[in-house]
Amino acid sequence: MKKWHLFLLLIILSIISLLVGVIDISLGGILSLKTDDIQILLLSRLPRLISIITAGAGMSISGLIMQQLSRNKFVSPTTAATEDSAKLGVLAAMILFPAMGSFYTMIVSFIFSIGGTYLFMLIIRKVKFKNLVYVPLIGIMLGNVIGSISTYLAYSYDVVQNISSWLLGDFSMIIKGRYELLYISIPLIVIAFIYANKFTIAGMGEDFAKNLGLNYKQVMNIGLIIVSLISSLVIITVGKIPFLGLVVPNMVSLLKGDNTKENISVTALFGAIFLLVCDIFGRLIIYPYELSISLTVGIIGSIIFLYLIIRGKSNG
Repeated sequence: MKKWHLFLLLIILSIISLLVGVIDISLGGILSLKTDDIQILLLSRLPRLISIITAGAGMSISGLIMQQLSRNKFVSPTTAATEDSAKLGVLAAMILFPAMGSFYTMIVSFIFSIGGTYLFMLIIRKVKFKNLVYVPLIGIMLGNVIGSISTYLAYSYDVVQNISSWLLGDFSMIIKGRYELLYISIPLIVIAFIYANKFTIAGMGEDFAKNLGLNYKQVMNIGLIIVSLISSLVIITVGKIPFLGLVVPNMVSLLKGDNTKENISVTALFGAIFLLVCDIFGRLIIYPYELSISLTVGIIGSIIFLYLIIRGKSNG
């Protein structure tokens, strides 16, 4: 499938997303500037659509970067303790600085997120695995340890309900004034596009990258900062979306190979489309109620993840 096919599909799904909801609005009503339809569109449906597209593209690109830098197709913000560390950062900000706004909470979450990601990268560098499948399992174990710490602190400070909202990604609460932090993801995605070739070279190993004159540590740091910051933004705004950064880059890689520069735009488009499909499905399956995005993505993503593991073992 070509890029313009994906772009056209994204436009079609975006229109469907704008029209689907408990309150009926019509394309005719929007074009005729009907007041109620315009207000619902601007206050709820459009912010939700922008959040879905931004989060889908950002998390998918984050997964692509992590897989390239770690040289492992099973690594993503979900399986590298990045999202769990970001959630712990949100909890720490709530406990230590309860009067802070969302922006400062995002900063604290980012610090924890990048710390957890660096810890994971350090572990997989120190330990040599014969089977690549063990790498994400180590990441999931590390994430569970960090998640246990978050749960203990949440119970200790009686903020269990608050932290539970970040366990389940949900776009139903996205309205005007509660999603704008995601705009920070846009320049990060642009930087990822600029550094795409360098991420490919860095993924070939430190010695190889240095022989080509690449500042290996700088590129690694930039990549991990992009991943950690996007993960923090999505956690704070939407919540945890499992497997998105894992399955989308792998699906694109199966179709187009492993060239990061060639794949990054397709990954962004495919990630936005994948998340849009899951969101529309979640809104329609038990209409007028809706399933959380973490549930729909988690079910579909876990099935694809199991397939990738089985495929990886058979190829090994």
